Amino acid sequence: MKKVTKILGLFLLVFFVVTSFSSCSRDDDPTNNDFFAGTYKGNISYHDSNNDINSNDGSVFVTKIASGTKYNFAFSNGIPDLNGIEFNQQGDNTLVMIGSTATSYIRIDNNELKILFIKDGKTWTANCTR
Repeated sequence: MKKVTKILGLFLLVFFVVTSFSSCSRDDDPTNNDFFAGTYKGNISYHDSNNDINSNDGSVFVTKIASGTKYNFAFSNGIPDLNGIEFNQQGDNTLVMIGSTATSYIRIDNNELKILFIKDGKTWTANCTR
């Protein structure tokens, strides 16, 4: 019985992983999915008093967290992550960071990610596509 339970558990785990990855295609829209994960590639940078990181071939891995309106942004090239950023939907397929201003914003859709985020003397930028 233990062996059957282990096999069934392994089957369910594999099924979940396969369906999760297959649901993360480039056509996925971050605005209307309960689960969203996608990688955007392009120009990224980070600046603070000790670091000046720039990359023309960087990436940002975007995930929607359980709240449904908050997203995490994991940068490549040793750039610190941005986590728990809250968004509002704007139009059919675009998310815009709550509290966006002319000098601090994040805008995301299924094809593009634009970031200019300034907080506590630190600046993150991204101009990426999927």
